[in-house]
Amino acid sequence: MKSKIVSISKDKDFIDLIKGRRLTNKYFTFFFKKLSNKSNSNLNISFVTKKKLGNAVKRNKIKRRLKNMTNEAIKEININFNNSYLIIAKDSILKNEYKDIKKNLFVTFKKAK
Repeated sequence: MKSKIVSISKDKDFIDLIKGRRLTNKYFTFFFKKLSNKSNSNLNISFVTKKKLGNAVKRNKIKRRLKNMTNEAIKEININFNNSYLIIAKDSILKNEYKDIKKNLFVTFKKAK
């Protein structure tokens, strides 16, 4: 199955998202907003990891895990495809288990409706 996730690439879109609504928990900061030039057929989402989280291997592992969790969320819960999302990871995401982070991400997506 082809992924429905499309990464946000324009600087203007990132700035608009940061000005939107924000939800924070111990694993990540979650920004979401409806962008004007967005297609409703794909999920616009980006995952950001700061350099202080670790080397490139650790940062890519975090992004891989978050993308996998988001794919599972698309299948299991009803995500609003009208919004665009930005997830900024915190350092506690490396120390905790996959299932805890996944449960927290699902709850956050449900709150973002």
